[in-house]
Amino acid sequence: MVDKSNLAYTFQEVEQEIDYTYLPDKLQYTSVSLTEVFANKLRLEASAFSIEARNAIEKLQRCKNGVSNLYPNPDFVVDAFHAPRFKRNYIKSTVPNSVGFLGSAEMLNIKPKAIKFLPKTQAVQKNLFVEKGTVLISCSGTIGKTTFVNKTLKNYSFSQHIIRLICKEYSGYVYAFLNTNEAQAQVQSLIYGAVIPEIEPHHLEKVIIPNAPESLKKVIHELIVESFDLRDQSNDLIDKAEQILYKELDLKPIEELKAEYFDNSVELRNYTTKLNDLRLRFDCSYHIPIVQLVEQEINKNSKEISSIGELSKKIILAGVFKRTYVDKENGVPFLGGRDITQLNPKVEKFLSKAVHEARIKKELEVFENYVLISDRGTIGKVQIVPKHWNGWAVSQNIIKVIANSNDLAGYLFCFLNSDYGQVLIKREIYGSVVDMIDDKNVDGIHIPLLKNEKKQKEINNLVLKANELRYQAHLKEQEAIKKMEEIINNIN
Repeated sequence: MVDKSNLAYTFQEVEQEIDYTYLPDKLQYTSVSLTEVFANKLRLEASAFSIEARNAIEKLQRCKNGVSNLYPNPDFVVDAFHAPRFKRNYIKSTVPNSVGFLGSAEMLNIKPKAIKFLPKTQAVQKNLFVEKGTVLISCSGTIGKTTFVNKTLKNYSFSQHIIRLICKEYSGYVYAFLNTNEAQAQVQSLIYGAVIPEIEPHHLEKVIIPNAPESLKKVIHELIVESFDLRDQSNDLIDKAEQILYKELDLKPIEELKAEYFDNSVELRNYTTKLNDLRLRFDCSYHIPIVQLVEQEINKNSKEISSIGELSKKIILAGVFKRTYVDKENGVPFLGGRDITQLNPKVEKFLSKAVHEARIKKELEVFENYVLISDRGTIGKVQIVPKHWNGWAVSQNIIKVIANSNDLAGYLFCFLNSDYGQVLIKREIYGSVVDMIDDKNVDGIHIPLLKNEKKQKEINNLVLKANELRYQAHLKEQEAIKKMEEIINNIN
């Protein structure tokens, strides 16, 4: 008979009752030979000998068609470099020959909007421009994020925190590989830096890539090229829609709106506002003169001024809640504010269906053609939900606008995404520590309706067509990555 008073038996019972759900992952460990340490240039940190990377390399080495070094390799990457570090002389976008400057976060956006601008001469001197077909990979901060240079990105200059990969051909094949788990595991093992994680171009010499028949390389490459061409077409349609909007409302470029101040004899900006314009808002930023000018401009040639609340079935701001994350199979993809500007965000968090099912259904899930507006931190980022996000959940830091119908969703997005719409969104900001807006603020934002209803419908349809092209671009990229994974999994 078992003596249950025995201390060992008691500990065994306790062990069986422990819920390991919220405990840290088990400690990973492995042995490393001295030869490996020397081969890794005497690096002694554990991440340099990542188990995931070693498993990925072992798997790749069993690929049916063998492997090659990613760089330097005449068949894959012939050159890898980043721009030099330099003092940036930022200028205004209105200065002649200014060029948009993108960092490693902005480069991932499907339609980036530069916030910072450099003189073109400095961008050329520091080799900040990139050619179409170049593969970009982030090398500082968040490591390993990749994009493929298309017509949209070709017009910008890029930070020194981005490695440029120059390929002789099949750059799309390289891009597809870098978006697989096996490639990311290798790249993450190259990271160094105690405070700011970084990698250098020469570190990529350790990365291996699977070989494949020329015909298959070409197919994967062309799928990626087609995907990014579709993104360009999508962006062109959105630009065209905005041009029609500006033409119909006879709007000037917003830089040409000149605010007048109450007393120009002092350096402090000062202005007046009428009592009936206060709207119970006593913060100065709500009444800045540029807002009044924007209101006047959109009033002049519109049929009428409506509001988001009048044009929407519902405006949803989710409540704050404690999140329970689970693995991919048991959760719903969960997007944050930074993710909504990307076509294919790398989803790393999955909300528990079991714990959050009711909340997800009520206030978190999104569907095609919802309009999203970031409401905290960087406020005013606007996105129209593509089809492949259907049923995904978004953070409580994003307001969801459900238009009265799809006949308005594209038009709403077009105006809110314009410079004029951005001014009206950002005037609503409040908060002394963390900037924010809420659903009540968004409800009252003015939206001009056009006198020419056919043109308003054309704008709407152009945006919806652009959104459909983005979905097709997503499918092309996923098909390419799937073919790459089939190559990786085709082992001897």
